[in-house]
Amino acid sequence: MAQEQQEHKQIRVGVLALQGAFAEHIILLNTLPQVSEAVAVRNAEEISKVDALVIPGGESTTMALIAERSGFWPALQEFVRTHPTWGTCAGLILLSEYITSGGTLKGDQKLLGGLGISIKRNAFGTQKESFEAGLHVEGLENAERLFPGVFIRAPVIDEILKPDEVEIVAKLEQDYGKTPKGTIVAVKQGHLLGSAFHPELTHDNRMHLFFVKMAQDWIAKH
Repeated sequence: MAQEQQEHKQIRVGVLALQGAFAEHIILLNTLPQVSEAVAVRNAEEISKVDALVIPGGESTTMALIAERSGFWPALQEFVRTHPTWGTCAGLILLSEYITSGGTLKGDQKLLGGLGISIKRNAFGTQKESFEAGLHVEGLENAERLFPGVFIRAPVIDEILKPDEVEIVAKLEQDYGKTPKGTIVAVKQGHLLGSAFHPELTHDNRMHLFFVKMAQDWIAKH
């Protein structure tokens, strides 16, 4: 009985608020009964008070620079190593192990790492080439109803570096420009989740629910 209660305990979720679309994540997370509170996180003290973290879309290089210059980077890196974390768009880039995009390599930007994937930045082109795509997301509630994936200067996962550990949860359903059908746009590895699209820019909270339940399961087992 105690285990069952622990699995269903509400969690406090932080959203990294150094730059990017963090407010929209907070709004959607606060619609979920599984979340006691969703709050902005900007420093080591604030991150120590949450159970799980969302790293939003925005500019991954800028986020890394702000975190490093403010002295927040070590605490952020340690949290990601040990706590449920979801990276969307720029957040997915920060959680990846390697970046390839027009000759840009990992050494050009600090990465938090953790997800055994290689990322190609801005794979779909400029902001003018943004689009919405219906996605089947493995494990999503009411999965028969496509999730509205919003892609804005989005990265794609061009290689799974740890196939025995990384679970693919969403792929493109059709070609978009030069990006082919079947391109991986969301993955899960242990306590980490990554998506190339922006769930916070929709009115659909199912991806947020997916992450929160994943976080609850992880916390209950660890």
